[in-house]
Amino acid sequence: MMPQGAGYRSGDATAVEINLIPLETNPEGVLEATMSGPQSASRPTWLGSDRPLARTLGRPVMRFLGIEAAGGILLMVATVAALIWANSPWSGSYHDFWHTEVHLGVGDLRLEHHGHPLTLVQLVDDALMAIFFFVVGLEIKRELVAGHLRDRRAALLPAAGALGGMVVPALIYFAFNSSGDTSAGWGIPMATDIAFAVGVLSLLGNRISTPLKVFLLSLAIVDDIGAIIVIAVFYTSDLAGEWLVLAVATTVAVVLLTRFKVWYTPLYIVLGSVLWYAMFRSGVHATIAGVIMGLLAPAGVLLQPGEIAPIDVGSLNADGLREAKFRMNESVSVAARLEQQLHPITGFMIIPIFALANAGIEISGDSLRDALGSGVTIGVALGLVVGKVVGVSLFTLGAVRLGISALPSGATIRHVVGISAIAGIGFTVSLFVTGLAFDDLAIQDEAKVGILLASMVAALIGVVILLGARATDEGATHG
Repeated sequence: MMPQGAGYRSGDATAVEINLIPLETNPEGVLEATMSGPQSASRPTWLGSDRPLARTLGRPVMRFLGIEAAGGILLMVATVAALIWANSPWSGSYHDFWHTEVHLGVGDLRLEHHGHPLTLVQLVDDALMAIFFFVVGLEIKRELVAGHLRDRRAALLPAAGALGGMVVPALIYFAFNSSGDTSAGWGIPMATDIAFAVGVLSLLGNRISTPLKVFLLSLAIVDDIGAIIVIAVFYTSDLAGEWLVLAVATTVAVVLLTRFKVWYTPLYIVLGSVLWYAMFRSGVHATIAGVIMGLLAPAGVLLQPGEIAPIDVGSLNADGLREAKFRMNESVSVAARLEQQLHPITGFMIIPIFALANAGIEISGDSLRDALGSGVTIGVALGLVVGKVVGVSLFTLGAVRLGISALPSGATIRHVVGISAIAGIGFTVSLFVTGLAFDDLAIQDEAKVGILLASMVAALIGVVILLGARATDEGATHG
């Protein structure tokens, strides 16, 4: 392997250049191999070809998936599709489809919820969302080990903002729902949806500097940590001791294996599946298994880029290619590789499917009147719109005033208030907590109305505030 910018060339017909980009300049740890020469020019990939489908569909789709707001746009499209489907003449098919029973099991082991087969929507919420929370765990691990949260002083500012953005919305919700079954929904307005928030920020261009985006992302990561704790501690049903013991034993096994640097991916897929099933049967929500596996994923590398020997491309055989691939892979951490591979799957598939399965509420004049008069709807909406602005702003500016941390470079109070409003877009995790908090479908729908209305209002308020702020230098750094 040659240093970046250099290559090894062999033969007259084909030239091969392999670049290894150092991790510090390429956080995702992407290993790039480029082909040049007559042979590669005469045999382009399908996406690079002049075929009509590649030109009109393939390349535009790839460009769309590469933009910052793509995940949020797909999430919005899925939400609109769910609402249209649930309010169309075929609304019955929406509910029938997502409540179809799924019979899964091996031998005496069955995937059942309270003695009944899982429905399709429960399979999405319990299984597919475990993958989403696995990626969340990977993101948290990256931020804690090599990201913005590694610096204690820098981490204190988004941590303070996130704390205010959880406590104040929960208190506002509780003020409208202090007793009865509806009081369990206090965790709903605590969440911030990263995909939607980043999508909104990306529309504002250089009015939002990189440090401000990092602040919002770090705040959302800390918010995710808080949401995970709330789900694990407060939204856990009766515990089954024997399954909880198995979950703990599996977690210990994963820890020991990572300490001994046993990084064989199929083994961890098996252990992760065992942990997920043990959590599922223990009473702790199964998605917590995904978080645990994400946090335990190795964040270090076996080989530094400079330790990789040059590759003699001209004499490579199957064994040599396998060795070269191993060495290149191990110059990037397991956590970074998994996050890069799974992030598109969760952002472009799992989260839109989750929205399609959970956002389909029937909207009518009567249902809206009932929802707008409901303490659940009011508590969720005010918690997200008012609670986030007040909580995030006051706690963030309070941390600055006390000298605990400093505002991002170029940021003003108006920027902080605008970012706080954007943090009120609490879609994905808010919908997820709604399903955990309430068994009554009518109450769930009231909460979902509050989430949808609040997320739209929060986005609008945030955009208006930030549009009125002075543009910031995109290349600014934290102060």
